[in-house]
Amino acid sequence: MTVPKVMVWVNKSPMRAGWYDGLMDDSWLTDTPWQVRLLPNMVGLESRSLGEINTIVIHATELPNLAKARQFAEEIHYPGSQTGNSGHFYIDLDGTVECWVTPERVAHHVKGYNRPSIGIELVHPGRYPNWLSSEHQNWDTPYPEAQIEALIDLINQLHVRLPQLHHIAGHEELDQTWVAASDDPDKKVRRKLDPGPTFPWDQIYTNTPLTPLIARD
Repeated sequence: MTVPKVMVWVNKSPMRAGWYDGLMDDSWLTDTPWQVRLLPNMVGLESRSLGEINTIVIHATELPNLAKARQFAEEIHYPGSQTGNSGHFYIDLDGTVECWVTPERVAHHVKGYNRPSIGIELVHPGRYPNWLSSEHQNWDTPYPEAQIEALIDLINQLHVRLPQLHHIAGHEELDQTWVAASDDPDKKVRRKLDPGPTFPWDQIYTNTPLTPLIARD
């Protein structure tokens, strides 16, 4: 494989794309509708064929801003591989799209469904900062229209590039774990609720060719 001679940004410093041996071809890194800001820990993620990808999983960061999401994504949670938890793409409140992990890498973003999926993270406060408090499970913040329009555009771009991409799901559909509430261990709360009840699923179905991985009511 020929390593593309492009510049990517890692920790705010430009580095040659050959900083590791797994970068995709130029079309994913240059002249794209998204910005490329690859995670420094991406080198440890498992590789895969693009033909394996059939589903997009929609997430909310449940953090107040993109900077906080980046900080979390750069943390090491798996010492053996020196990798962490993150999506592939992030969309800020103003519709800015960034690629943090290229799709030929298996990102850790959803329990039990990482390998065949791409994770798209939307900056959204969710239940921040009391994610698991039994008294803080309301989810009423709407998603900005610019953010949703950027998501629709990204989904359609990915559908063109990935021929087996047919389905879409929410994080909460694939991880339905209940855990003890942080304020009362006798109460149970959902570990994951994103992208939450304010996410406009009908708008996504109407404007993209993807179908639900799991039938929605």
